[in-house]
Amino acid sequence: MTRRRWIADEFSDNRAALTGDHADHLVRVLRARAGQEFDIAAGTRVRRGRVLTVADGRVEFELGEEIPGVATASVSLLLSIFKFDRMEWAIEKCTELGVARILPLIARRTDAHLASASAKRVERWRRIALQAAEQSRRSAAPEVGSPLRLQEAAGLSADLRIVLAESEMQTQLRDVVSSAGSANEVLLAVGPEGGWTNDELALFRTGGWVFASLGARILRAETAAIAASAILISELS
Repeated sequence: MTRRRWIADEFSDNRAALTGDHADHLVRVLRARAGQEFDIAAGTRVRRGRVLTVADGRVEFELGEEIPGVATASVSLLLSIFKFDRMEWAIEKCTELGVARILPLIARRTDAHLASASAKRVERWRRIALQAAEQSRRSAAPEVGSPLRLQEAAGLSADLRIVLAESEMQTQLRDVVSSAGSANEVLLAVGPEGGWTNDELALFRTGGWVFASLGARILRAETAAIAASAILISELS
């Protein structure tokens, strides 16, 4: 049977611990007890962990042998903020696929109420990403950053920077990745409901971003983010 994986909140040498709500889920829902074994991600390594002690808000493990990991492509997703329930679903699924970083983006067409409330949602998004990372047996959760304005995000650097654009009719995302060769880090920008404005597209173009399409169909923002992440990670792995 495949062991459940947990990402440690604390670790040092041959010890690790889950704390707070993270630990309480293991104790109350999964009925953790001393002697049980799980896979524990501690930093850059995943090791077999045996439960030593169980208490409210804290589960401690003794760490044993290292478990080989699976290499994942370094894809950073610039995800324009849209309706929170659908955005949370996109964060969960893109985490499962293996994105390394999720940066919420305030675009011109981002709803003003969602933009103003977004900073208070970051901790929830991080919890969702952590749970999805553990469920999909990742060694670490993706970084979920604080919301960025487009002007700041467009200046971020990477080996390959791609913006999904409905206006792009010729260049497919898969072709962009194939022609780019090896890339250690990729930035992927996905627009809000209603798409990018002309000014935003001009900003990306001036900054040297590559424009790409997922095809002729108009996709919801969450569908586009998930489909594009899957294509990138598949091509780069």
